[in-house]
Amino acid sequence: MAAGSGLLVLGLATFLLPVAPRGSPGAAERRCFCQVTGHLDDCTCDVETIDAFNNYKLFPRLNELLESDYFRYYKVNLKKPCPFWNDNSHCGIRDCAVKPCPSDEVPDGIRSGSYKYSEEANNLAEECEEAKRLGAVDGSLSEETQQAMLQWTRHDDSSDSFCEADDIYSPDAEYVDLLLNPERYTGYKGPDAWKIWNSIYEENCFKPQNVKRPLASGRGESFIYLTKWFSSVCVEKRAFYKLISGLHASINIHLSARYLLQDTWSEKKWGPNVTEFQQRFDEVITRGEGPRRLKNLYFLYLIELRALSKVLPFFERPGFRLYTGNKSHDAEVKSLLLEILHLAKSFPLHFDENSFFAGNKKEAAKLKEEFRLHFKNISKIMDCVGCFKCRLWGKLQTQGLGTALKILFSENLIEKIPESGPSYGFQLTRQEIVALFNAFGRL
Repeated sequence: MAAGSGLLVLGLATFLLPVAPRGSPGAAERRCFCQVTGHLDDCTCDVETIDAFNNYKLFPRLNELLESDYFRYYKVNLKKPCPFWNDNSHCGIRDCAVKPCPSDEVPDGIRSGSYKYSEEANNLAEECEEAKRLGAVDGSLSEETQQAMLQWTRHDDSSDSFCEADDIYSPDAEYVDLLLNPERYTGYKGPDAWKIWNSIYEENCFKPQNVKRPLASGRGESFIYLTKWFSSVCVEKRAFYKLISGLHASINIHLSARYLLQDTWSEKKWGPNVTEFQQRFDEVITRGEGPRRLKNLYFLYLIELRALSKVLPFFERPGFRLYTGNKSHDAEVKSLLLEILHLAKSFPLHFDENSFFAGNKKEAAKLKEEFRLHFKNISKIMDCVGCFKCRLWGKLQTQGLGTALKILFSENLIEKIPESGPSYGFQLTRQEIVALFNAFGRL
C-alpha cells in the first residue's frame, strides 16, 4: 500500500510486535501479501478497490497537501506528565528528540491563530469577542460557583470530543515542523514501549480477559479466542478493536519501512527492513494473525476516508480559509483540499457508519459514550510515551482518528451547516484539521 516515495502507513514508528522467528525468510516473502486480498469484514469493500483508488488517485494529491505550510506545522505539548503512572523516564537516544520551530519560522497567520481574510470574518471575530465579554463569569458569584460554571463550559466544549486535546496556549506547547521531524525508527523499544500497548489493549479495547493482547508471542490460543470473540461481539466493539489493531499494524509497518540500517559517526541511513516486516505480518510466523492485522489497517483507512467524505460541507463554505497570511498560496491549498475531499466522496464502496449504535436508543447512547471515553483514554496514554518523537506522532495520529470519529458522529450537525456564515453547531479547530489530514496521510 504505497505510492511513489511516500508511505501509506501511520505510526509511532517504534513500538514493536514481538518476534517469533519460524520458517525461512524466503518462504515468508512468498506467503505474506497473497493473504491480504478480497473482502473486508463488516464492510462492502475489498482490498483491491482501496489499493487502486488510493495509490493512483488520492495519495499523490494528499502528499502535496501535507507539504504545504498550513499542514506541516503542528502545535503540541510534549511535556505533559503521564496521567496514569509515575514514570518520568524518557528515551535518551538522540533520534527520539523533537526539534521545535523558532517562532519566526512559523507563518504569521498560523502563529497568530487567525483565520481572517474577508470583512465578514473580521466582523465575526469582533462579535465573538463581544460575546465572550458579555458572557464572562459574573464576578459577584462565589469562587466555588464560578469554578463549577467553568467546569460545565469545559464539559460542553468537550462533549463531542474523542481526544484529550493539548492546551495550545500553554507555555509548554510548541510548534513542530512535521516535515523536519519525520516518523521513523528511533530505537525506542523494550519494557517502556510494551507498557504503553499493554495499557491500550488490556484496559481500553472491550475485549474479554481470556484474550491476551496480540503482542504476546507464541500464543496461538489467543488467536483462536479472538476469532471466537469477534463472531459473538457487537459491530461497534469489533470496530473499536480493529481501529486500534489497524493503528498498531501501521506503526509496525512504518518501523519496518524506515528502519535504521546504518549508524556510523559519519552517516545514518534509514530504509526498508523486509525481515522486520515479515516477522510481524507473515501468516506462519504470527500463527495466522498477520493478515488480519493488515486487513485491520485497511479498515482504519476506510473509517478515516469516510470521515473526509462527510466533512466536505464544513470546508466548502466560501468564508472558510486555511489561513497562513499568504493569500494566493492559501487559495491554492484550499482548492487542493476541496479536490481531495470531492475525490474521497467519489469512492464507490464507503463504510456504512449507520450500522453503528443502531439498536435500542438507551443502550446505543450508553455504548457510544463508552466508545468515546475508551478512545479518549487512549489519547491520554500518549502522554506516557517516553520517546518524544513517538509521542509527537502518537498524539497527532490519535487526535486525527478522534477527529474522524467526531465527524462521523456529528453527521446531523454537519448537514445543518449554512452555506455562508459561521458554523455554530459543528466546529473543527486548526489542530484537529492538521491532525485529521496528517493521520490519514500516514495511512
